[in-house]
Amino acid sequence: MTDDKTSPFPMARAAGCPLAPPAELTRRAGLDPVSRVRLWDGSTPWLVTRHEDVRAVLADPRISVDATHPAFPHTNAVSKARDTRMRTLMQMDAPEHTAQRRLLTSEFTVRKMEALRPRIQRIADDLVDELLAGPGPVDLVEAFALPVPSRVICELFGVPYADRAYFQGVARTLVMDEGDPGEALAASEKLNTYLENLVAEKDARPGDDMISRLAVGRFRTGAMTAREIATLGQLLLVAGHDTTASMITLGIVALLTHPDQLRVIRDGDDPAVVANAVEELLRFLSVTHTEARRVAREDLEIGGRLIRAGEGIIAVKSTANRDPSAFPDPGALDVRREARHHLAFGHGRHLCLGAPLARVELQVVYSTLCRRVPTLRLAKPLEELEFDENAIFYTVRELPVTW
Repeated sequence: MTDDKTSPFPMARAAGCPLAPPAELTRRAGLDPVSRVRLWDGSTPWLVTRHEDVRAVLADPRISVDATHPAFPHTNAVSKARDTRMRTLMQMDAPEHTAQRRLLTSEFTVRKMEALRPRIQRIADDLVDELLAGPGPVDLVEAFALPVPSRVICELFGVPYADRAYFQGVARTLVMDEGDPGEALAASEKLNTYLENLVAEKDARPGDDMISRLAVGRFRTGAMTAREIATLGQLLLVAGHDTTASMITLGIVALLTHPDQLRVIRDGDDPAVVANAVEELLRFLSVTHTEARRVAREDLEIGGRLIRAGEGIIAVKSTANRDPSAFPDPGALDVRREARHHLAFGHGRHLCLGAPLARVELQVVYSTLCRRVPTLRLAKPLEELEFDENAIFYTVRELPVTW
């Protein structure tokens, strides 16, 4: 074990392998799965890379998500400003996290998300109709990957779709890990103000949407302030929009560059085949670029290494999802693989609340595009696509396609 504290994090992906984790992360997972890295501020948190160990980190109550802790591993100045001043469910430990999450659990049940499937299907079909009615090539990000989750999340929350350009712009600012930290904080404040005004509107004229139910059940009774609801809404709005858009985009890139796997989805008429393919794509891509960051509250052992109280931890889901002990031949995309035990949505108390919604959206999106546009192909070689490594979620900035 080298315990090399000089390797910087995050690490760049290898040229020509944009869908694989950085080569240095893969090397560490094989040779030194619990080791140190150096961050922008000189701190040296632990890097945890194997599936079993990452699961242990994410499930251990002795490990905290408190981003205000001095040893919390912020990836840069923007990340530090955002995570310490825009406190959401993602930065809360029990019992506060438990209480806030309980407010939303009933909104994201598998049954409720499945009930949205026909509406999501109509949204996807309408967008494909527009796509096919126009000339190619088109940017699939703008024409499809962004509009699908935008429309879904707007309807779910009761946010006017006419305001989509506004919150898409704010969301993009909030997920970027570059630029001026003040811009991210200003964008967050503007979105909070927008959502606070929406809470007041829903309190006066409630509808059948999540913000209305929170306004009537929590704001009206004094259980939550408008700002608390707005902060909760901001997290869900940004996370529910940007993560899914990134997965749609990268998933299509992966399928178009693995045509044999695309054919399995396109030619299959069993919904279980598509559902299984989504799990494999989630495993294969692991779009959370900054990984899961934590801090130890007590001394503990992970992967045979002693981690002291007050030391930072970065749990690397991308390498955990390509651990050969959990997934044979992990570098291969195999949509027939049983991959449900992947960690793309996290694990433990902070398992992604919106995972049931994301699964339905991705199942609809991949099957619809593969079935209705069977000749879909990249309009630009893979090596010429511009991948974004300066954001929380790894993605392609533009995806030119034709058919």
